[in-house]
Amino acid sequence: MSKILVDTIDTRSGTSTLTLGSSNAGTIALGSGDVQSNFLYPAFEAYLSADQSISDNTVTKAQFNTERFDTNSMYDNSSNYRWTPTIAGKYFVYANLQLQTGDYKIYVATTYIYKNGSAYALSNTTSADNTIFAHPVTINATIDMNGSSDYIEIYGLLAAHGGSGQHFESSNKNSYFGAYRIGT
Repeated sequence: MSKILVDTIDTRSGTSTLTLGSSNAGTIALGSGDVQSNFLYPAFEAYLSADQSISDNTVTKAQFNTERFDTNSMYDNSSNYRWTPTIAGKYFVYANLQLQTGDYKIYVATTYIYKNGSAYALSNTTSADNTIFAHPVTINATIDMNGSSDYIEIYGLLAAHGGSGQHFESSNKNSYFGAYRIGT
């Protein structure tokens, strides 16, 4: 067995692929940036920059409008608030919603992962008394994505024993959503 050790392999000027072997058996598409992290393993994380008002006992999409990072520009932080990875594979998806009300009366707090417009997973908590003002609900799942049309969104629900001012809370960036590819 032979081994080649190099620091850099460059293509000829004007080409954007590198072929290893014959018949394009090992073609690698090249682009700017680190091929390993940017192209094969995309990732993003976003958070709420301001509180998002929600209606009581209503499933509502979280509008994570500020990106911490988005390696392949696959997250829409301005209109659909969804992530659509363009590389097929398994993805670890995570989110946290800080659900808060104006009074100490939270009954149910739920965070959902939606895939293609339908609930894929949920995490919730229920309280029997009127002593909770804010509650963080974290969720994560490993999800197969097709790399073309599959997308992920985060939703939340807060049901209160009365009161008003229900919202997804943003201070200290404690409502966030992210994902990254873990393999094929």
